[in-house]
Amino acid sequence: MSTLSQIIKDSLEQCIQKVAGNLEIPGITPVNVALEQPASADHGDFSSNIAMQLARTLRKAPVAIAGLIAHELTASGAVNGLLQRIEVAPPGFINMYIDWAKWASADFTLPQAAGEKVIVEHTSVNPNKSMHIGHLRNSCIGDALVRILRHTGHTVEVHNYVDDLGNQLADTVAGLLNVPLAGEHVRFGDYCWDIYAEINKEYAQHPETVQKRTEILHALEQGDGNTAWIGTLVAEKIVKEHVEEMRGFGIHYDLLVWESSIVKEGFWASAFDLLSQTDVFVRETEGKLAGCWILKQSAAGDGTAQDLEEEHQKDKVLVRSNGILTYTAKDIAYHLWKFGLLDKDFAYSEFNSGLWTTGLTGEARPFGQADKVVNVIDYRQEYPQAMVKQAFQALGYTSQAEQLHHVSYGVVSLSPASAAGLGIDTSSAKSSYAISGRQGIGIKVTELVRLMENTIEATRSDKNGLSSRLIATAAIRYYLLRFNLGTEIVFDFKQAMEVSGNTGVYLMYAYARASRVLSKGEGLAAYGHARADSGNGGYDSDSGNGSSGGVDGNAVCSGGSSLPPFPPQLEAAELALLRQLSLWQDTLYTASRELTPNTVCNYAHSLASLFSNFYSACPILKGEPGSIAFRLWLTRRFAATLGEALDVLGLPKPERM
Repeated sequence: MSTLSQIIKDSLEQCIQKVAGNLEIPGITPVNVALEQPASADHGDFSSNIAMQLARTLRKAPVAIAGLIAHELTASGAVNGLLQRIEVAPPGFINMYIDWAKWASADFTLPQAAGEKVIVEHTSVNPNKSMHIGHLRNSCIGDALVRILRHTGHTVEVHNYVDDLGNQLADTVAGLLNVPLAGEHVRFGDYCWDIYAEINKEYAQHPETVQKRTEILHALEQGDGNTAWIGTLVAEKIVKEHVEEMRGFGIHYDLLVWESSIVKEGFWASAFDLLSQTDVFVRETEGKLAGCWILKQSAAGDGTAQDLEEEHQKDKVLVRSNGILTYTAKDIAYHLWKFGLLDKDFAYSEFNSGLWTTGLTGEARPFGQADKVVNVIDYRQEYPQAMVKQAFQALGYTSQAEQLHHVSYGVVSLSPASAAGLGIDTSSAKSSYAISGRQGIGIKVTELVRLMENTIEATRSDKNGLSSRLIATAAIRYYLLRFNLGTEIVFDFKQAMEVSGNTGVYLMYAYARASRVLSKGEGLAAYGHARADSGNGGYDSDSGNGSSGGVDGNAVCSGGSSLPPFPPQLEAAELALLRQLSLWQDTLYTASRELTPNTVCNYAHSLASLFSNFYSACPILKGEPGSIAFRLWLTRRFAATLGEALDVLGLPKPERM
């Protein structure tokens, strides 16, 4: 079987073809049937307006077409018996009502990825200082996408690209060599945070000193002198700190790809040879770009407002006149390798347990050779990403260009309250305060976790469940995931830690509450010999670790012997929860296709809210044995589904908060 909505769509499409044949209308093209779940269950569990779309083609009134399709649906078995009834509503809606007992016993599956290998590149923070919360949004989005893709059957390889030849590392090295700085710093990255800010102050006060950056960039790219070795040591030390920080959020990588490896291993030289065979890669001989190798843009548009921004109309420099490669040049070479389009490979060695790194020495490993590439990079890198795709198209790699996806996201700033709590001057009364590494403004990831952990620890009454640190990291992670990707987040510590609303803490409490109910329910022999006075339990921190009542997702999702009789008439809260549960697989599949983790967040929050309503409206452990059995089954199904969503989002599944 496929997902529920796909099965219904397939049946509708077959019925439409049958109706067209009966009306002797030949050659009707396959239609894409849209389904929706009406807000009110009175209008069906699923509804389609396809009859209105077919009115002109089938030359009948929409309501008549809807009636014909509904008749065919019924005659063909009502979608394998999944539909309890089908109704037609003016002006032509087909409203379908699910037989929930039949749904509960069915075995739905996600469409298979057919062994597709996806490389997901995320984090890719400049190795010149500690990570801040803006970097963390990238990592959380990337890791959620990795989990979503793996959950939907893809083979996923996770890359963290290390720009160890860029301006930021050059600035930090310049600061270490030229700026005296003392103070208490626990970690090297924190020291470099301050050094980076100080060297940029010096650049602003003495513009002539920017030449130091250029000199160090040359030295880093040459890779064989004192300065290059200092740069390597700085980058490796800071990357180790970054990797360790991300491990605390449950974020892991398969491969670190060093920009210096791309240059030293001749990847750019191979890419240069390929590009030189095209008409769009040329060396300018006059003007401001004389001596530069550029990737010429395609012809400009008609000058309307729909054209790209002016910046996007410029020719892109890949090699500067002084011979220094731009970031985009190296990125083109890297992406050609990702798809297996270069005649070169890296040597690989272990950076730490389970994490590999590129280098000059090592062994062969089966990295690269992707069918699809996903890059998580903020919206400010939209133009360079477009240039990589343009290079692929110029080289004739059109299919690979179509499988190169840029997951763009908005930057993170701080709310006034959060900024004030960090000692940032908020006298300007701005609505938010931007993070700037050059100015040293922002909050380091380690400081953010420590601040929220301490706040949670000081305010929680029961400390026997999840650790305050795990709650803090989960709260941060969810807050950074729940917004639409294009939204610029104004991070607020207090909002992220709220127990109610669309927060990670709320979802974890809902899971713990269900676990407690199931733990109590296990004592009710096989759901059938219930004690009528068992009580419903409260929604508090004393959720019980209840390992004996654990949540077995396989038992619930496969139906089988654990499925109790369904009541002849469902309560409104029971039906609402079932309707939301039925959308899970389609939601997960949509998130994998559209690369949108927030889709899962929205689903999980709605699911948890509906369970809260069900919990309040329908006593689970009181009443007739049949009612208790059904509601315990529904609670178990909820816990299994929410648990799967929490896994996908990278949040814990606590049986006690």
